Formats: sequence, C-alpha cells, structure tokens
Amino acid sequence: MPSTRDLRRRIKSVKNTAQITKAMQMVASAKMRKAQQAALSGRPYAALMNEVLASVTQHAGDFTHPLMEKREPGKRALVVISTDKGLCGSLNSNLLREAGRADAATIYVTAGRKAAQFVARIRRNLAAEFSYKDSPMFSEARAISKFVQDLFLKGEVSGVDVLFTNFINVMTQKPEIREFLPLGEVKGVDTDVSGHSSARELQASNFEYLFEPAPTEVFSSLLPHYLNFQMYQFLLEAKASEHSARMVAMKSATDNAKQLIKDLTLEYNKMRQASITKELLEITSAAMALS
Repeated sequence: MPSTRDLRRRIKSVKNTAQITKAMQMVASAKMRKAQQAALSGRPYAALMNEVLASVTQHAGDFTHPLMEKREPGKRALVVISTDKGLCGSLNSNLLREAGRADAATIYVTAGRKAAQFVARIRRNLAAEFSYKDSPMFSEARAISKFVQDLFLKGEVSGVDVLFTNFINVMTQKPEIREFLPLGEVKGVDTDVSGHSSARELQASNFEYLFEPAPTEVFSSLLPHYLNFQMYQFLLEAKASEHSARMVAMKSATDNAKQLIKDLTLEYNKMRQASITKELLEITSAAMALS
C-alpha cells in the first residue's frame, strides 16, 4: 500500500503531465485551425479545376495521353501520407493498417516519418521517402507527384494509388485510398457544404469554354498540374486530420489526468484522515490509562 509521501509525489507527477498535455492541446488547436482553413480553402479551386478538366475532356475527342494509358494488372505503387510525430490517437494505426493490406509486390512511396518506419518494419519495397511541413507547400506535393508520374511513365508500375487520412470534421478523420494513375475518368475530391468528401465522376458545367490553343494542347498541359494539385490537396487533408486528432487526443489525456488527480487526492485525504484518527485514538487511550 503506498504511503502518503508516495501519493503526494504521484499527484505532483500527474499534475506536471496534465500541464504538458494541456499545452500540447492548445498548440494543436492553433495549428488545427490553420490547417483546417487551408484544406477547406483548397477545395473550391480543386472543384473548379475538376470542372474545367471535365469540359476539356468532352471537347478533346479521342485524345490520349501517356498518363491515361490503361495497362494490364500488375505491380502498383502506393503513396502513403502519414504524420512525422505520434500522440494523435489512432490516426496513424488506422492508416497504416490499410497500408499493410496492400499486395506484397506493391512499391511504397511515403510522405511522413511514421509511414516510412512502418514500411521498413514490415520489410516491403520502399521506393522513396518524402517529408512535408506543418503547412504543406505546393512544391512538396509536386515532388511526390512527379516521382510517381515518372514511375508510371517508365512502365515500372501499372498504376498508382494514394492512401491518406481524409478530414471530415474535428472529431472524424477517415483513411481513404484514391486511384491516382492512370487517369481515366476525371475524379477528385467532391466536397459538399458540410465538408464530407468522396470520389465521384465529375460532370462538366453547362458553360461552354473557349480554349486557346486547342483543347488537346490545353489537356496535355493541364493534366500534370491537375495531378500535382490533387496531391497537394491530399497533403492538406492529411495535415488537417493530424492536428485535429492530436488536439482531441491531448484533450482526452488532460481530462484523464485531472480525473486521476481527483482520485489520488481523495485516496490521499482518506489515508491522512485515517492516520489522524489513529493518532487521536492512541492519545485518548494513553490519557485514559494514566487517569
């Protein structure tokens, strides 16, 4: 049974831990608001680009592009977008569980230290490891996109998928796999007002666009940029999910620490009261014996 001194030390230790988790919660909350705003701000641009690309597709006729080439099923590449740090609840475990279900011949490309460590741990083929900042930059997404496009164009893989954590809301983040290459039907992140997203076939708007130069030339230039921005949006969604999950996890840790402090304080007070009562009884017994 712990002594009152042990309980005092433990209460002090838990209080220090609670202060740390509270500070981490506040930091994650500030970063989460910024990351969430970035992810939501990128969705209208992505939606407009999808719409324009769908219109170009309608006017391009029998246009073909190497990035749209359908190939026989074979080795595929999987881009896994994870976090660099932990302390974000089950976000990484849910994501990496999906990554581990891929075929053994899959070529992995990772963005984030946790994904790279996971691939090394399960001894799979890691083709490249990328990093990205708390505020993802377009150049970082372009580097990842360019690497997997080169893998596809060189014929090393038959297709490319992207596994990332999609930001639904502060309490909900869902790991999702999206087909990145080959680019057949124009698909992207379809976002409604509530923030829920899903992959769908995009429809061209009722507006008639005039293309200069010809639609085929526009299509050739637009496709790589479209893929680069899709990868950028995936990074934004993943980062918003990370900070949201970390804020929720740290809040839960802080609440648990406060509850533990209450329980330990109650136990400490009970032990202290029992000790005082025992001492009073001993004094009373001694006084009665002397009298």
